[in-house]
Amino acid sequence: MKYTRLTKEQFEELHQEFTTFLATQSIDKAEWDTIKKEKPEVAEQELDVFSDLIWEGVLTKAQYLEHFSKNHIFLFQCFDTEVKSIVLKSLVPEVDFLTKEGLQWLSDNMFTETIEMKVGKKVFTEERNYSLFQLIQQGAFLSDGQLFNQINTIIES
Repeated sequence: MKYTRLTKEQFEELHQEFTTFLATQSIDKAEWDTIKKEKPEVAEQELDVFSDLIWEGVLTKAQYLEHFSKNHIFLFQCFDTEVKSIVLKSLVPEVDFLTKEGLQWLSDNMFTETIEMKVGKKVFTEERNYSLFQLIQQGAFLSDGQLFNQINTIIES
């Protein structure tokens, strides 16, 4: 497997897509039930292949990622060969960006000496999608890029 297997909940959400995936291999429900019962290792392989296909599709479309921790916010804009980042760090240890109050504090203090802001860029040293997957494994999630673009617009002006 290149990525990780989807969760039970994700498989349930993608039930129709998985059915279509099996159909492309001429596997109907009856045959799938037989495979699960008599050849569980083949069923496991099918689940892994489907998971990788889904991850590949999602990662290929990914344009923005965000990662929040207590005192840091990492914002990423993803390109074909590199990722651009904006890192916000609270210099006030009590602030917690994982709370609504912490985000309000950020909004009120964005361009003060209590927020350290760094902008960077990193060329992918591994395949793009795998690099993005590693960020997700570390806690990043897909986003619409609104926060990245708001901050980036202010930085560039």
